Amino acid sequence: MKNMMDDVKNILFTREEIHEVVKRLAAEVSRDYADKEVLFISVLKGAFVFMADFVREVTIPCEVDFMAVSSYGAGTESSGRVKILKDLDTNIENKHVIIVEDVLDSGITLSRLIDMLNSRRPASIAICTMFDKPARRKAQVKATYSGLILPDEFVVGYGLDYAEKYRNLPDLCVLKPEVYEK
Repeated sequence: MKNMMDDVKNILFTREEIHEVVKRLAAEVSRDYADKEVLFISVLKGAFVFMADFVREVTIPCEVDFMAVSSYGAGTESSGRVKILKDLDTNIENKHVIIVEDVLDSGITLSRLIDMLNSRRPASIAICTMFDKPARRKAQVKATYSGLILPDEFVVGYGLDYAEKYRNLPDLCVLKPEVYEK
């Protein structure tokens, strides 16, 4: 059986480095929203690992909900077409919404999502992203809370995938180009 690490070029951030950033982001959000009703929205599938770690570090009462949104398919770049696969179960009117994202890449998906959520009249919308890849930005989206800046390389692990694989790697890794250039 093949080991996933055989497809990894290098480890970009270790699980320990990631955990320290998660704690910092949770502390910032807990401080800034100490007296507000907060709803964290995780964008599935990639953000589920970050969301689980993040909410366990948040010290304020909160609600969580999930959306499934797709713009990648099995490719390595956003298609530009955003499709809502699973909508929220929660009414967000007058709530402070924080979108919890795994990676802010092109910004196309988040831009579309923010427009859609704003039509539901939340008190505010913020973005908390574990990873930010500003070199790939195509839409005018900026994270309110940002973890680690990524180089323009294809990364997997800590919830991020290539063709639905590698999400379970605990570190953030650069995938060997020959894996996704087939």
